[in-house]
Amino acid sequence: MTMPNAIVTGAGSGIGQAIALRLAADGYHVLVNDFRLEAAQATAAQIGAKAVAIGGDVSSEADVAAIMAAAEAAFGPVSHLINCAGHVHQGKFTDLTVGDFDRMIAVHLRGTFLCTHAVLKGMLARGSGVIVNIASQLGQIGGVELVHYSAAKAGIIGMTKALAREVSAQGVRVNAVAPGPINTPLVRSLSQDWQRAKAAELPLGRFGEPEEVANTVAFLCSPQASLFVGQTLGPNSGDVML
Repeated sequence: MTMPNAIVTGAGSGIGQAIALRLAADGYHVLVNDFRLEAAQATAAQIGAKAVAIGGDVSSEADVAAIMAAAEAAFGPVSHLINCAGHVHQGKFTDLTVGDFDRMIAVHLRGTFLCTHAVLKGMLARGSGVIVNIASQLGQIGGVELVHYSAAKAGIIGMTKALAREVSAQGVRVNAVAPGPINTPLVRSLSQDWQRAKAAELPLGRFGEPEEVANTVAFLCSPQASLFVGQTLGPNSGDVML
């Protein structure tokens, strides 16, 4: 059996790193990408021979082309893409600059578009492939002082649904995962007041761990998720109940 080949963006820490480690444990070759090359290399070193690291900004067409070329050179055609690269910035809407908004959309929404666009033709030609986009529960319910982040994540959910309608019949499954607050460096960069207030709202009473999100992604990547298309799964401590 051919070993699946996955690209995981934003895999230098947090959720992306946990996903890369989990997929490698499940038998995947993994191309580990992060904006910070040294972080990507550290994750790849934990995995070993089944991983290759490459730096790059997913909002850059040139960087995305290099990421895809590196993956194919190392492992062959890409069978799985996990769009996990992220950026968090907190601020009241009236204080946000156009630059704040543009950067948020660039990393999350443009990055998801560029990476997906780069792999999709090959997947369609082969009649198989899996794409999992990491969104957020804030893309479903919004977040105070996170308007730009919520908008970007809502865009990812909309993109997931629309693309799934377009390509599912051609053998490519597209789904999203919308985590709640997870114990990652990105979430820990938000204010302590926000973290305390958010934890108090959660029915489960705690933030999740990156490995719990990775479990959800691993399921969607597997044949056991064959009926899941255009879905947004929510490992979110009960913050959103659908």
